[in-house]
Amino acid sequence: MTDNPEALNNCIKNMLPDAYLSKQSLPQCTDIKLWLVDPTPMQRRFSQDEILAIQAYPAYWAFCWASGQVLARYILDNPELVRNKRVMDFGAGSGVVAIACAMAGAKQVIACDIDPDALLSCQENAALNNVDYELHGDLFEFDQELDLLIAADVLYDKANLPLLNIFLEKAPEVLVADSRVKNFDFPPYQAIGRIDSFTVPDLDELDEFRLVNLYSASRI
Repeated sequence: MTDNPEALNNCIKNMLPDAYLSKQSLPQCTDIKLWLVDPTPMQRRFSQDEILAIQAYPAYWAFCWASGQVLARYILDNPELVRNKRVMDFGAGSGVVAIACAMAGAKQVIACDIDPDALLSCQENAALNNVDYELHGDLFEFDQELDLLIAADVLYDKANLPLLNIFLEKAPEVLVADSRVKNFDFPPYQAIGRIDSFTVPDLDELDEFRLVNLYSASRI
């Protein structure tokens, strides 16, 4: 583990030249710490060029989104969901859910994200929390056996909705956390809970995005 993840800090500067990472605790998962973008340089008015730079490189991995925090908390509170199982955290971002799975006793954890910078973030955050898991860059090329696939906040784009079917092709059980899709109706997925949360660092999001819905599905 390093106190200064230099490579990851260099990545965040693609979003804003004065951005940097800091160790941050999660209010709803106090056992987990993550390297996240420090809020200090984010609390100002951005120029048009800076807005375009953020849009070009949004650095999703540098935030712990509300759905990720909720799903990590849910797993830590219900470790039997992952204990001794082979689990994939799809769209892992910072790796927060993968970390929770490892802490809860999963037999094998795979953090999967198409963004190589996100995988670097997963690697650094695993070291920060003294856990181990595997990294993988492409769900479609993944051919190992899974017991459970978990995904948080990956349905922000309607084009991603077909992933719900692919998840069940890859694993017999799926757990999804989402705050974006309204009127969620995708059998066999069923709602199992709703929890209020927020992004870390807090982006002061609309209240509607702070309500995280949990869904589960099974093909067994």
